[in-house]
Amino acid sequence: MADMSLDSGLGSTVTCRSAARPAGAPRVLLVIPCFNEEASIGGLLSEIAATGRGYHTLVVDDGSSDATCAVASRSSQVARLAQNLGIGGAVQTGIKYAARQGFDFCVQIDGDGQHDPRAIETLLDAYRRNPANITIGSRFIDHAGFCSTPMRRAGIRLIVLALNGLFSGGRITDPTSGMRLLDRSAIAFFAKAYPADYPEPISLAWAMRAGLTVSEVPVEMRPRETGVSSIDGLKSASYMVRVLGYILLARLVRAPRRRDIQ
Repeated sequence: MADMSLDSGLGSTVTCRSAARPAGAPRVLLVIPCFNEEASIGGLLSEIAATGRGYHTLVVDDGSSDATCAVASRSSQVARLAQNLGIGGAVQTGIKYAARQGFDFCVQIDGDGQHDPRAIETLLDAYRRNPANITIGSRFIDHAGFCSTPMRRAGIRLIVLALNGLFSGGRITDPTSGMRLLDRSAIAFFAKAYPADYPEPISLAWAMRAGLTVSEVPVEMRPRETGVSSIDGLKSASYMVRVLGYILLARLVRAPRRRDIQ
């Protein structure tokens, strides 16, 4: 893990500006990985604050070259990575922080504004009704909102078949969703080990192999308004092929086990 500092980019510590949750309510950390998201992160943080839910937020600036850190630090705690680690390293940075600070839940949402912060309570409500170590916000249960491109949807279906066919622990429809809730067990597990490549689907393979449980709840995603996806076009096909290979390896090769983190 590269060095990180919790600062505003100006050498000073940033205080988390979140409203207080009611006494006895679980402590929830929102981990928001960002790479060059200066155009969207400010609006997203405003939306989070507008929910009035008192979430703690940690924006993980993954070596951005723009003003992501400066914009985010106006209203959130920021972990500024010294170099770009990719989505896996950025998310694990937040998970490690959640583990060290004793949060009850860690919720990953993307910094590009595709995830509606109001859906965070949907994930928490689903956990209260049916506790699972990982609760995914799925685009493909109700098929509402933006559901990606046809090529990527076809690839996602192949990943779904692989995960559901090779592992137990839950039925998955949206393994590449970047909106997911982790409970304390999942936080502890992923703080020890988290995939650097293709982290969303591979982390599910690792988790289910280790005996963690997974559930899903329908959420509506929004189209990206700014920036460009890193796996558009021909990269989508390469992404899916590589992910399927990693999933097969996760099934054949010993992965981290749940008892390893206890």
